[in-house]
Amino acid sequence: MKKIVSLLLLITVFSSCGEYQKALKSEDVAVKFEMATKLYDAGKYSKAIRIFEQIAPAYRGKPQAEKLFYMFAQSYYKTKQFTLSGYQFESFVSGYPKSEKLQEAAYLGAKSYSMLSPVYSLDQTDTNKALDKLQTFIDLYPNSEYIVEANSAVKVLGEKIEKKVYENAKGYNTISDYKAAIVALDNFVADYPGTPFKEDALYYKLDSAYQLGINSIPAKMEERLLVAKTAQVNLLKFNGETKYKKEAGEMLVRIEKDLQKFTK
Repeated sequence: MKKIVSLLLLITVFSSCGEYQKALKSEDVAVKFEMATKLYDAGKYSKAIRIFEQIAPAYRGKPQAEKLFYMFAQSYYKTKQFTLSGYQFESFVSGYPKSEKLQEAAYLGAKSYSMLSPVYSLDQTDTNKALDKLQTFIDLYPNSEYIVEANSAVKVLGEKIEKKVYENAKGYNTISDYKAAIVALDNFVADYPGTPFKEDALYYKLDSAYQLGINSIPAKMEERLLVAKTAQVNLLKFNGETKYKKEAGEMLVRIEKDLQKFTK
């Protein structure tokens, strides 16, 4: 019995492959459309894409076009070809503004771009593009069933941008360019007042100001040490129990000691 089932399955597979190859070579777009739909419904998106690519130009403006281009975009999305799915979903939204699939397509188009967002350490051009697309969706469809997901994606992408900017600013401290670090970290805190990296930014501004101050020539030391002292106060004002409390306290001791030189 098992041999019979296996044989039938094998026959079905070869038959399906034969039908697929026949559809690929056929000049009848209706045959191709039917086969592509079957493949799509069966979850065989890569094979469906090959046929959609063949017949898409011929179906523009036809009654079946809306269904075709929706499946086409979804197939790219399902196979994680997000650049192509983003483009296809945007084209669908533009071409079929009255479609019942409009909001879904608009959201998946924006989400496609978010899926292209790289890790924070790399160039964030795609992340910024995704944020623009998602914000446009949120503005257009504030009551959409996808609004919670869209807002969540915006939050994740926004934090990625913040981390990128923070790490860039902190990087000046790492390479001992303390003047640039102070400016960059100040700008970061001003631009992202609610950032989860604020405590770290305040600490590295303190460290940068401290290092700049204690290593300055006498003519500039007092002014720079006072900047460092203010930075220490601001860190503790933000969080009196900061994880950097020990380091900040040790810096303050040195700052106060060096400032005594200028009170005599």
